[in-house]
Amino acid sequence: MTLLNVYHAWKNNQEAASWCYDNFVNHRSMKSADSVRAQLMRIMNRYGLELKSPDFNSKEYYSNIRKCLLAGFFMQVAHLERTGHYLTVKDNQVVALHPSTVLQHKPEWCLYNEFVLTSKNYIRQVTDIKGEWLVELAPHYYDLKNFPQCEAKRVLERIYQKRQQKA
Repeated sequence: MTLLNVYHAWKNNQEAASWCYDNFVNHRSMKSADSVRAQLMRIMNRYGLELKSPDFNSKEYYSNIRKCLLAGFFMQVAHLERTGHYLTVKDNQVVALHPSTVLQHKPEWCLYNEFVLTSKNYIRQVTDIKGEWLVELAPHYYDLKNFPQCEAKRVLERIYQKRQQKA
């Protein structure tokens, strides 16, 4: 989400190289991100897909972006255990949030982009998600019959039970 905010700030500052310099951002990387965005828009146009840009000021903006990320990276989720450490959901790897993480809290569930192995297992480029989104967006993957025994499984079982009660 931080990188998305940086991109928006760069666009709002007329894509200025001076803004990048002042904010310690690589201008070439911003141009590359913009090029990828334009390429994706061309592909969508070619296939007749509707382009929708949500209002940046909408209260659903960030949750919708996080849901989109989760839909693509549903396998890269970690759960905060009662002991205070994270476990990757499917393979039960003990991990910690990377020191570069800018989250101000330790969310119960998080989606990560990168698994970093140093003297300790870290997850990097992390955003918080809701457990309900896992069963909503990737029920095939979060099929609890094939899930390892862990705290995350128990939490997901409660989420599934709540969904069944509402139905």
